[in-house]
Amino acid sequence: MNQQTITVTKTARYYTSGNLDLTTETVWLVCHGYGQLAEYFIKHFSVLENGKTFIVAPEGLSKFYLDGVTGRMGAAWMTKEDRENEVSDYLNYLNKLFDKLFSGIDFNKVKLNVLGFSQGTATICRWLAQSNVKVNRLILWAGTFPADVDLSIHGNRFRAIPVTVVYGDKDEYLEYLKPEDYKKMLDAAGFNYNIVTFEGKHEMNAEVLKEVAESNQLAVGNKQ
Repeated sequence: MNQQTITVTKTARYYTSGNLDLTTETVWLVCHGYGQLAEYFIKHFSVLENGKTFIVAPEGLSKFYLDGVTGRMGAAWMTKEDRENEVSDYLNYLNKLFDKLFSGIDFNKVKLNVLGFSQGTATICRWLAQSNVKVNRLILWAGTFPADVDLSIHGNRFRAIPVTVVYGDKDEYLEYLKPEDYKKMLDAAGFNYNIVTFEGKHEMNAEVLKEVAESNQLAVGNKQ
């Protein structure tokens, strides 16, 4: 038995909020977590809508039933199965989506914030590692910087981007996040970062999101 692969065309879904025009001042590219759908994930960002903000939420290419064979659906960016090809597929998807939406946008004039939640944190970091687009903020929410992005190669890319790490103090996945080890990694890599914690679980929080979005100052250390 020999494994073979073939590249096929697949239809990818994404959701947007706000208008992308000459009045746009800020763009948010946001990636959902495992088992979520972009249609619902983007609703968390309604607190950022001000008539001058455009939000785009791409959706993972793999969809599945969350419980059994019927009912609620979720999407994922990748699993451990055929991992490298799944990563390659979603990077190609994100690149094409970005070009489709923003090929005419000057990101020296328009701010670009990128946010990943949970599994979406690794997704957005892998995308940034192979992109040279100017980014104003990187928000890693309830997820970690992926170990497979080699900072000896891509370190300068990420050191040039202010990073905010956000997680709930009751996040049920804190044992995987390992906050202290995470902080040591960021320190060792020389990142310009801050850490924002809130009272909550593995979830988005509208009040915290708005606070992070409105904050223009980053300082190394915890912000409670």
